[in-house]
Amino acid sequence: MLKARVLTSLVLVAGFLGAVFLLPDMYWAFLMLAVIALAFHEWGGMAGLSTAGRYFYTVIPLLAGALVILADDIGMAELQPQVVFYAILMATIFWLVVSPIWLTTRMLVRQPVVLAAIGIIILFPTWVALVSMRGISPWLLLLVMATVWIADIAAYFAGKRFGKHKLAPQISPGKTWEGVFGAWFAVIVYGLILCTSLSLSYWLIVGLLGITVLSVMGDLFESLIKRQAGVKDSGHVLPGHGGVMDRIDGLTSSMPIVMFFIYFPTYFMVIESFHA
Repeated sequence: MLKARVLTSLVLVAGFLGAVFLLPDMYWAFLMLAVIALAFHEWGGMAGLSTAGRYFYTVIPLLAGALVILADDIGMAELQPQVVFYAILMATIFWLVVSPIWLTTRMLVRQPVVLAAIGIIILFPTWVALVSMRGISPWLLLLVMATVWIADIAAYFAGKRFGKHKLAPQISPGKTWEGVFGAWFAVIVYGLILCTSLSLSYWLIVGLLGITVLSVMGDLFESLIKRQAGVKDSGHVLPGHGGVMDRIDGLTSSMPIVMFFIYFPTYFMVIESFHA
């Protein structure tokens, strides 16, 4: 199991690095759209959609994403900034307001339509963030994603070796506080290396720890949905890892909020315009 997990991770990382640094912007956007479409298909299954419903649920985001990507070419240039603005805002509100309440109360939702809507709120902004952040800088995208990866790997091994105190036993019995502390320690070391080698402010470490907390929240939320759906993994497309959702759950909660803070001056100006 561990061997398959490591081998799959190596292949995914190699493919990701090649794509993020070599692909033109449009190809990157379509590649990430394909990945998110697979996640939509898996989420549709956990939501309880029928087979036909799952395919419909997968195709609609594909078409919507393609429309956004090609907006400039079809005379709808104003569409892209509007989609980015509202998608990132929607995800930020969900993860900072709705998700903590949902996780605390362990709210049970069985209506497929409601769960499908939640999937849109979670997944489409993740695609927007992946495309937007890479447009700013591939290195910024790598920095954020590496934080989530390092936290995930450190939590896994620290939890296996030292885990005794359950983090959320009624949501995900395998996750422990020792795993969380291991993730924080690894991310602090990662942050120190970045700050010292690149002469960056040590306040960056605070931001990286925030990303780690958000990634844990995304992991827990997906675990709650899987538990309610009665499945161990979101899918089986990745040997040793389960499904696409199982690999990007930490990104769904962290990347849109990182983009929110990057675009915060824009949101602040909009808020100010309401008070003017």
